Amino acid sequence: MRIISRGILRDFWAAHADSEQSLRAWFHEASEAAWLTPAAIKNAYPSADILPVNRIVFNIKGNHYRLIVKIHYNTGIVFIRFIGTHAAYEKSTPRPSKPPFIK
Repeated sequence: MRIISRGILRDFWAAHADSEQSLRAWFHEASEAAWLTPAAIKNAYPSADILPVNRIVFNIKGNHYRLIVKIHYNTGIVFIRFIGTHAAYEKSTPRPSKPPFIK
């Protein structure tokens, strides 16, 4: 999968150093994956939540952080839509179009 954009993850782990290892691991695994369906993601990440409109919520670092992505399965592109603390996720709108962390 092609992930847009790693810089968002880097910016986040610069502010939340304890998330770096988990985000790097997720990035590596996702980059090597070839997800064609939400079921393929659930097989690899049983705790991931499948949302409408091809969005997926990944729990990062034991659910301390949430990563929401939108996947275009036909092109193999993963767009990062939100990365934040669990508390920030809970306070955000149900499916943020522009997450608070991304400026």
